[in-house]
Amino acid sequence: MENAQQNKHKLFGLIGKNISYSFSRTYFSKKFEELQLSNCSYVNFDLENIAKFPNILKEHPEVKGMNVTIPYKQAVIPFLDSLNKNAKTIGAVNTIKITKKGKLKGYNTDYYGFKKSIEPFIKPNHTKALILGTGGASKAIAFALKKMGIDYNFVSRSSSNADFTYKILTKYIIEDHPIIINCTPLGTYPNIEDKPPIPYEFITKKHLLYDLIYNPEETAFLKLGKEKGAAICNGLKMLEFQAEKAWKIWNE
Repeated sequence: MENAQQNKHKLFGLIGKNISYSFSRTYFSKKFEELQLSNCSYVNFDLENIAKFPNILKEHPEVKGMNVTIPYKQAVIPFLDSLNKNAKTIGAVNTIKITKKGKLKGYNTDYYGFKKSIEPFIKPNHTKALILGTGGASKAIAFALKKMGIDYNFVSRSSSNADFTYKILTKYIIEDHPIIINCTPLGTYPNIEDKPPIPYEFITKKHLLYDLIYNPEETAFLKLGKEKGAAICNGLKMLEFQAEKAWKIWNE
């Protein structure tokens, strides 16, 4: 009986919008191959609207776990039965576990992936950060920075949900925040010329520019930082770390 349980097909997937580019499917398909888990597969659930989320479970009762990406990290929360402590504090979910009782529990592994991937780049002068964007991903980044003892300010197009708008970023503000993190989708393939509208001329070799985007590997944002001598890092390692954490959660 136990063997039959183990061989039962297990489906995992990614919820998002316009996600054909997704890292997750490639990553997990390769993982299942390496671990010789022929009963596991991973698919993209490309949803035009989050209201269609419950249909996934009706149509695919074999789903055991899901990753969540832009733009549903916050919108998915009302559909879940519970949240773990960190996800509740952050207010965003990027991992869902379907429990043995069929309940949906939300987790956030983004903060863990980010923290683990940025730590090797942190220098003693990196005590303040600018977080570009105010979506679900930025909340996890803020949570990680807080755990690392790094002060942060949010930057957005409108002042209603941020500390600064792009328009008011001065030389002093840029110099005062040696870490700059792009949590917006600006610069993602195919729109690789796009970049957050910050005054790049004030970036120096004391800065660290981190982009959550991983496709392309070097965004216009990172390229300009590199030209100014700044340390740069893309979001690939963060994705790998958060995916590993998600896999652990699904198997606990």
